[in-house]
Amino acid sequence: MSAPKKVVLAYSGGLDTSIILKWLQTEYGCEVVTFTADLGQGEELEPAREKAVMLGIRPENIYIEDIREDFVRDYVFPMFRANALYEGQYLLGTSIARPLISKRLVEIAAETGADAVAHGATGKGNDQVRFELSAYALNPDIRVIAPWREWDLTSRTRLLDFAEKHQIPIAKDKRGEAPFSVDANLLHTSSEGKVLEDPAEEAPDYVYQRTAHPEEAPETPEIIEVGFEKGDAVSLNGEGMSPATILTRLNALGGTHGIGRLDFVENRFVGMKSRGIYETPGGTILLEAHRGIEQITLDSGAGHLKDSLMPRYAELIYNGFWFSPEREMLQAAIDHSQAHVTGTVRLKLYKGGVTCIGRWSDHSLYSEAHVTFEEDLGAYDQTDAAGFIQLNALRLRLLAARKARVK
Repeated sequence: MSAPKKVVLAYSGGLDTSIILKWLQTEYGCEVVTFTADLGQGEELEPAREKAVMLGIRPENIYIEDIREDFVRDYVFPMFRANALYEGQYLLGTSIARPLISKRLVEIAAETGADAVAHGATGKGNDQVRFELSAYALNPDIRVIAPWREWDLTSRTRLLDFAEKHQIPIAKDKRGEAPFSVDANLLHTSSEGKVLEDPAEEAPDYVYQRTAHPEEAPETPEIIEVGFEKGDAVSLNGEGMSPATILTRLNALGGTHGIGRLDFVENRFVGMKSRGIYETPGGTILLEAHRGIEQITLDSGAGHLKDSLMPRYAELIYNGFWFSPEREMLQAAIDHSQAHVTGTVRLKLYKGGVTCIGRWSDHSLYSEAHVTFEEDLGAYDQTDAAGFIQLNALRLRLLAARKARVK
């Protein structure tokens, strides 16, 4: 295969992607365009620009974009309409960010005339799959370069030697083995590797970066209210906010109260099990709030069907199929279910926990007249239940009769 002429690189400005940048230049002799996305990871991104310039990238080929609102509005919120949890626990914080990064890589490639995109995901993880499936779904002719699967820089020593040879700055702590690796965005932080690799050992408290230890969280509960329109959060304590602003505020609240910690061993798409430490403070609050408003606004049949679809939907996102027709089909059904998921939820935040303590809506299906233990004034005829039970019991009685007859 001929060498690419121009490559758009997903670039963080860190050591690994800086090495990749230089490797692309030396290995292929190609022009490199860098794309650095502000997804709310909490880091200053201007140093990435300075590092790219230092490595020979022309200013017009450096893209640094704040896409936090796009991320929450078009990816996080649609996912939360489904109450998506991978393997029952993981809120998919890393998984849901990759499609948007891939989308911008492909778009920038089109804008700049690049014939390839590149990422820094390793050959052992899920991210390589997510980046590449998304890229090919958006441009079937794009070439994707994954240096970790191609180069011979197979050890930390070789990487550092390459960096020194090409005068790439190395932070002092990079001389040793990093205690763990971190991925962060507005939805979560993910920590994996090294001190976390033994799932029998408790994670050191210093691993947690976004949340207070629940035992050290405030002694007084905090009560908040989240408003929803058609399944999406639109206000906090009565104040209307943009999607990214709401998630940012919920992160701060959840972090203060130690909410959203998860120590999880998951099944990677590539086949191995992996232990990760996740912090999703705002997302954990948002999930409880969304479940709370659905309880009174979503029909039971629609809600139960939606819950049965959720594991498949979550698996598709985890495995990198955001741009697949099956995910889009499920999204259409999920979004249809949210037409009346509008109202307000009151929540209590306290020492690592978030609890829904109240919910109300003009679209509510809850009827106090039907469920009251007091006089219901004819709203419900209790004698109707006898026939209902007899019909539902018929097959069970026939089965019992057969069991008695056939020993």
